[in-house]
Amino acid sequence: MVAQLDVRQVEELEEKYDSGLQFREIGPWLVKFTFLFSVFFAAYHYVTAGTGVPVDYWHMGFHMSGVIILVFILYPMIKRGGGRQLHANTWWRFSNVPIWDWLLILAGVSSSLYVGITWYEIDFELLGWHFFLPEQVLRQGDPAFIDVVFGTILIAVLLEAVRRTLGIVVPIIILLFTSYAVFGQYMPLMILKHPGINWAQYINNMYFPAEGIYGVTLWIVSTVVFHFVLFGVLAQRMGLGQFFVDIATVMAGRYTGGLAKVSVVSSAFFGTISGSSIANTVSTGSLTIPNMKRMGYPGHLAGGVEAASSAGGQITPPIMGAAAFVMAEFLEVPYTTIVLAAMVPAAMHYLGVLSIVHFKAKRLGLKGLPAEEIPRLLAVLKRGWPTALPLAALIYVLFSGYSPHMAAFWGITTALAVGLVNPMHRIGLRDILDGCVTGVRYALAVGAVCAAIGIVVGVVNSTGLGFRLGFMVTNGALSIGESLYSVFSWIPLFDFSVQGITLFVSLILIAITCILMGAGLPTTALYIMLVTVAQPALANLGVPPLASHLFVLYYGVISEITPPVCASAYAAAGIAGANPFRTGVSAFTLGIAKLMVPMVFVYSPAMLIVIEDYFTWSAFLSTTLSCAVGIFMVATSVAGFFLVRMPVIIRWAMAFSGILLVAPGMQSDLFALVFVAPVLIQQVTAWRRAKPVVSQNA
Repeated sequence: MVAQLDVRQVEELEEKYDSGLQFREIGPWLVKFTFLFSVFFAAYHYVTAGTGVPVDYWHMGFHMSGVIILVFILYPMIKRGGGRQLHANTWWRFSNVPIWDWLLILAGVSSSLYVGITWYEIDFELLGWHFFLPEQVLRQGDPAFIDVVFGTILIAVLLEAVRRTLGIVVPIIILLFTSYAVFGQYMPLMILKHPGINWAQYINNMYFPAEGIYGVTLWIVSTVVFHFVLFGVLAQRMGLGQFFVDIATVMAGRYTGGLAKVSVVSSAFFGTISGSSIANTVSTGSLTIPNMKRMGYPGHLAGGVEAASSAGGQITPPIMGAAAFVMAEFLEVPYTTIVLAAMVPAAMHYLGVLSIVHFKAKRLGLKGLPAEEIPRLLAVLKRGWPTALPLAALIYVLFSGYSPHMAAFWGITTALAVGLVNPMHRIGLRDILDGCVTGVRYALAVGAVCAAIGIVVGVVNSTGLGFRLGFMVTNGALSIGESLYSVFSWIPLFDFSVQGITLFVSLILIAITCILMGAGLPTTALYIMLVTVAQPALANLGVPPLASHLFVLYYGVISEITPPVCASAYAAAGIAGANPFRTGVSAFTLGIAKLMVPMVFVYSPAMLIVIEDYFTWSAFLSTTLSCAVGIFMVATSVAGFFLVRMPVIIRWAMAFSGILLVAPGMQSDLFALVFVAPVLIQQVTAWRRAKPVVSQNA
């Protein structure tokens, strides 16, 4: 019998392991206030998703004000040393929130709403004092002093909000970009120099709508991302997560390494509604990790399997951590184009994890689940099919051409209806309200950081930094490429060229940059920052726009399973009671396909299906098939087992053959076959020798 998913236990685990969900204790009055305010905040977004949002600057101002209010109530200035504990009321601390946090709320809300309030001309007299402020369109390019004051306040408040929710790294990055914008004339490298922007003009660029804080990043998070976070929470509360686990158990539980494969398949399903790898890890991992350990899996391997599988949620359609919607906005293409393009690469990731899990289980002698522990398919479908209706409704509306927020509206509506009437998993009004509160809290960190990341976007757009960095990367890669060409050009096996080596080196440098910059960021914010900073370099290399956007997204989210900063792996290690670093290494090796696939679709964009200039059925099938077989071969090398255990030299030969096969092109495929032939001969020979021994022992 499949264990039951305890939603409240899962939420407690998420708060334990996700630093963005670690709140302080607050007094009874504020508990009631935050509950009611969160319900109102969720209801506002739900209603406007279905009926249409107000004027954009008002809507974004309302959203940012709500985020600021809740962040400074729920997150302490210092989390350690009792910062989250409840303290008695004093003259400077009410309900455990100190006076400076109330002042930050006042400053943040007033500066958030200021843009909407002063959008039109203001002209009045009060107590003999005359105040006149032209409409904002006339002030853009020449901001008034009060504009500069409120803009400066909002930037400072947002930086502190991001520091409290996600740590110091992102504020430091934003301050570095701000310094570059203001002091660009002092940069030591000529390519990075620019005249510099005075502070008033900087605030003009960052504060007024069109770019900066009130640009596309805040618009997307307030009209799309928030709604899908809320949908994911409500869908899980009405039983969709349990249905995913049950279906995965039916599909994969009976086979070799059954529980690990259940973990992979259920995480893939869960990834369709959750873009958070930590949420995915603790949701399915709270069931699968203890069961894997019970069946004989080492703790670090059980945690690594769950973390690697869960990290696929950020690249799994239809939601992709909400990055798909931002990508569609940036590329000005239909959302369905992004979904279709992401399907095959996501499948390759899960193929890699499943293959490694299979061969590791063979090596460790781990069997599938007993038949009595596997539920019957008809019973699972009868009990759980209503819980899949919200996801089906959401996907149907999306593919019917409606806006993402309209799809989220109908997905949430269906989830509420199913939850109220489904006799197998009925939820009450209190459960719905609690789900709204939880959804709002889950969206606070991404709401704060996406507003702040708008500053990075504004700086890059106003200074041309993205193209400057792209020029530096391509020039540096060209120098390295010329040096490597002189070293390797004599090798007859491959047709080396300076241009080819330069592209490869550039991709490696950009991939490393994305992994480093993506560490610890929510998927949406991560994608926005990387596509602003790193993607122009890929554009300079002639990489198709869609392929370049997916490339930076893939390598950005790999940070979730890349030691030493691998939050989902550490969460899995906590559940497994295993060494965190060792679990991170296991997760990284299990997710090795995620490193390989972006290189494939850059060199052969036919894999992405939707790029017409590159797509033919023959190119698509040859690329996809060779990539799948190559990933399969690399998986056997990582596991150290194919037909029998592999000696070290055989593992290296198999890995090299797999990498050659993954690399698009007939020439590399032929050389892969040459290298893999002796490996297959060794494995078949060793298997035949071992087979009689096994038969005699039996």
